[in-house]
Order: sequence, then structure tokens, then C-alpha cells
Amino acid sequence: MIKINLLESVTDRPSGAAMVEDRVSSPRVQTFLLALTVLCLFILGASYDYVSANSAHRVAAAELENQKRINLQMLAVQKEQAELERKSQDIQGRIDAIKKLRESQQGPGAVLRDIKARFDAVPGLYLQTIEQRDGLLTIKGESPNESSVTRFGQSMEFSAGLFSNLIIETERQTAKVIAAPGDIGVVAPEVVAFTVRCNYATPKPAAAATAAPNQVALKK
Repeated sequence: MIKINLLESVTDRPSGAAMVEDRVSSPRVQTFLLALTVLCLFILGASYDYVSANSAHRVAAAELENQKRINLQMLAVQKEQAELERKSQDIQGRIDAIKKLRESQQGPGAVLRDIKARFDAVPGLYLQTIEQRDGLLTIKGESPNESSVTRFGQSMEFSAGLFSNLIIETERQTAKVIAAPGDIGVVAPEVVAFTVRCNYATPKPAAAATAAPNQVALKK
């Protein structure tokens, strides 16, 4: 015999949102949803970390390439600077060699030329000897008077450093006169014999303008 429970009607069964709520409230479904949420968060975090790391890697790689390019440019500049310094040293070496050559050419010819120019500027001077030893120059000669010797000493004194440490000694002497046979009453004139001692060197343009005048000592 068939029994029908009239108390349980179709309208009493859960449907729609109530049925979903009933299933969500199940412990098994809640565990599944929690695991799914954790998995989604993990995937999002890993994706963000990957994108960030990849972007940082690209930035670091670009910076590294930039630093390499700058380093190559610096090496090229340093190489060019070293080459310029080497050329400058070669040029300076040639200049020094030319200076040394010119200084070595300041020999007896230059001394005689400088002294002759000053002798010619003072009429009446007579040059006897010139001696040079270790930079010390000794000039001996005769003059008709002391004023000519003084003028000659002044020309050497104000020589822009060419002649330095000037000392002049003078002495009156009787000139040697060669008389012809039969000459009577020939009187030998007096002359001033002088000796000049000084140092001879190549003048320095910077020091010549500020050099103090040399002291001239006259001894009779």
C-alpha cells in the first residue's frame, strides 16, 4: 500500500540562494573556497614579484650598459690624455735640448763680442788681455783717464745680469813710448792701467729687471 507524507510539500525544499547558502555553510565547501582564495593570492603575489623582478633586471641591465659605455669613453679620454702628455714631454725635451745647445754656444766668441761692444762704446780704451776660468772673467787694459774706465765699468754693470760681481782696479802708469833714433825730449804720457774681474753668464730675462746694481770698487 502506498503511503504519501502530505506534510512534506514541494515548497518546503530549499531552492535558490537558500540552497547556495546551505552548501556554503558546509565545512567541506568552506575549506575548498579558502584553499582557492589562498591559491589565487599566491598566484597574484608570484606574478607581481616576477614582473617587479623582471623590470628591475631590465633597469639594472640598462644601467650596466650605460656604465660600460661611460667606462669605455673614460678609457679613451685617458689614453688620449696620456698621448698628449707624451707629446708634450717630447716637445719640452726638444726645447730643453735647444736651450742647452744655445747655452753651450756661449763660448769665447760670445764673451769677446760682448766685451768688444762695450770697448767700442768708450773711445780711448786699449785692451791687453782677456782670461776666463770657471765663469770668472779677468779683463786687463789701459785708458787715457779714469773717467773712461768708469764709463766702461758702468756699461758692464748695467748689462741685465750678463756681467755680475764686478770689481775694477786701477793704477796710474807711464806709457811705454818707443822713441826714434835722434828724438830728444820725448815725454812719456801717463795712462791708467785697469783690471776688471767679474762673472760672465747668460742673462735671465725675469731676474734682469729686478737685479740690483753691482758695486764697483776703484782702487788707486
